[in-house]
Amino acid sequence: MTKQSLEVSRLIHADKEPKIGIPEKDREGVIKILTELLCDEYVLVTKTKKYHWNVVGPDFSELHKFLEEQYEEMDEIVDKVAERIRTLGGQTIATLSEFTQYTRLKEDPGSYPDTHTMLANLLDAHEATIRILRGNADEADEKYHDMGTNDFLITLMEQHEKMAWMLRSYLTEKSH
Repeated sequence: MTKQSLEVSRLIHADKEPKIGIPEKDREGVIKILTELLCDEYVLVTKTKKYHWNVVGPDFSELHKFLEEQYEEMDEIVDKVAERIRTLGGQTIATLSEFTQYTRLKEDPGSYPDTHTMLANLLDAHEATIRILRGNADEADEKYHDMGTNDFLITLMEQHEKMAWMLRSYLTEKSH
């Protein structure tokens, strides 16, 4: 599937424009950033749930609970990203086809890897998200002059850094 360009103009809410000191053109840029992030976050939640449902082995109970904690935290992130879009006067996309169309993360349909590969795949996805967030935070501030979204994205980046650290620590522990 070829990734299509996101049409931001259709995501701007037609009702009353928020008067929050960010011009519409800048809000459009930030809404595009947040919408692509929403897609990435949703795909990452789904991948984590897939692995939560399909994990097996001697550490099943521990990993099942661990992955549940991670996807619950990411469910909250998804909600916060959608609410940030709405705060800026945007509309949130909310269909599976749109999420998969605009995500930058790789899915693995039909694949049921071993536990180590599951955790490594999740670590890779979190680290990719961290790199994206790092660039998006700078862009929100420097290009679109939206310090609120900059701060918001930095907070999300820190959450993903912690989740990545936990995955990395588990992988390190289990490889010895």
